[in-house]
Amino acid sequence: MYQRFLNNEDYLSIITEEALGQLTRGREQRLFQAEEAAEASIVEYLVDNYEIEKALWVGKSLMEYNPQITYPVHAHFYRDGNIYEALRSINGLHAPSIVKYWKEIDNYDDRNGNEAQPYSQLLNWQPGDIVTFANGYFECLEPNGLDFHDIRIPGVEGWTEVEVYNWEPNLPYNLWNVVSYEGKFYALINTDIPEGEEEIDLTVNPFDSDNWGLVGTYDPEYDYEFKDTEYVEFEGKLFIPSLKPTADELKEGYNVRLHDPRNSNIKKHMVQLALYELHKLISPNNMSSVRITDYETSITWLRDANRMKINPQIPRKIDTDNKPVAEYAIATFMRDYDPNQNPWQI
Repeated sequence: MYQRFLNNEDYLSIITEEALGQLTRGREQRLFQAEEAAEASIVEYLVDNYEIEKALWVGKSLMEYNPQITYPVHAHFYRDGNIYEALRSINGLHAPSIVKYWKEIDNYDDRNGNEAQPYSQLLNWQPGDIVTFANGYFECLEPNGLDFHDIRIPGVEGWTEVEVYNWEPNLPYNLWNVVSYEGKFYALINTDIPEGEEEIDLTVNPFDSDNWGLVGTYDPEYDYEFKDTEYVEFEGKLFIPSLKPTADELKEGYNVRLHDPRNSNIKKHMVQLALYELHKLISPNNMSSVRITDYETSITWLRDANRMKINPQIPRKIDTDNKPVAEYAIATFMRDYDPNQNPWQI
């Protein structure tokens, strides 16, 4: 499947949303085909001298914000149709687990052929995979990753399992003690003495007592606090958070800002070329003069960039001598400049 560099909002600087809908006629695949053709033209002209693949990947790697992902500073993502940059590290959601997903390897040896890969939250991991993360090596024990909707960072545990005992009558309990009763967990949430009583009746079970509260089942949508009384039940076990368990709220100006990291020249010319390709798909014999002019302008820009007449603001490719790759047509292979010895003037 084609991975897009553009998004639909990019077209609205040239045409209206209604006009774009008329061109695609509800078939978004047409838009993808046009963008793929436009991208092929851009790569064809620029691949020899510029790091066009890396420049394109900046846009292709942008994904919709995922609360399970912990974003480092300067990471970019989509949210509500806009592109944001992380100004601070943004904590992701950490769910409890009754299984262990990663095992740290103390003495890693790659001689068995299982080469370690840098860990990424955007990939999927299978048992036996070896990754490097935070200066350590880890072996995957359980499937996890982006497509599993279960991101588990090696060495990071958001919740700690708590040992619980069954409730027994006539035993004194301290505030926030947790007990198990008839298959459910209860926390002592207050030590208030009922009206008309001199002390708490220790024979009243947690279900019938106003002093005990039922521990709720873990809910990924709930905003849990990082404290040692924030109990949750998960898969029949009791947990408390060992670090901030919920995703940070996105606040513009505090931890995110609107920022598009894509090359503006590539974006502009890919839009113009893609619109030309869209029109060509629908009505190749009735092309508007505006689309033709924009197409010719973009092709001229690509040719000039290819010949290095202009600076497209894309990093140059580097050769083995750590110097920009020379354009073949202007290379002389001469050590000094003598017009009488210049082979290209013969």
